[in-house]
Amino acid sequence: MRMNPKKRKRVIFNQKDIEQALKRIAQQIVSKHKLLENVVLVGIRTGGAFLAFRLRDEISKKDGEKLPTGVLDINLYRDDWTRIGPNPKIGSTEIPFSIDDKIIILVDDVLFTGRTVRAAMDALIDFGRPKKIELAVLVDRGEEQRELPIKANYVAKGWQTSGRDTVNVYLKERGFRDRVVVEETKGNLS
Repeated sequence: MRMNPKKRKRVIFNQKDIEQALKRIAQQIVSKHKLLENVVLVGIRTGGAFLAFRLRDEISKKDGEKLPTGVLDINLYRDDWTRIGPNPKIGSTEIPFSIDDKIIILVDDVLFTGRTVRAAMDALIDFGRPKKIELAVLVDRGEEQRELPIKANYVAKGWQTSGRDTVNVYLKERGFRDRVVVEETKGNLS
């Protein structure tokens, strides 16, 4: 007999938590990179892009420096793009500056298997040769779920989840109230 799994929703970040997390990450970046002249932010479309612009604004409040910020669409670099559907939606990449010899802080909302970050690094290399790539994420789902050897340099929150759980990031830029929700699957699936 197959039972329907029940989903329990848990808010792990509210609007204030997200704001505080971005302030902390901004402070870590400013502390690590005393001179920000060669640092740029690139957000992975969609959630990571919104967070990159927010992070840029937080860094600007702390340092006065408005870092160059771009948006990267990775859909053509995904290793599962043929499974997404018959007509995958391709967004635009907007990186209006050279990434050659820059320290790129790649920004994403959730780090899970590492495949999105791998695709993003492949895409970035097509734009130039960065000096270094670092990773900033709002939520790291834990190394237990990682399929590739990828680790974030800046993490707002680590949250161990099972592979069946879902982490959804809702942001005001997409018409939602800012929050991060974990949908935990409970129940017997067999």
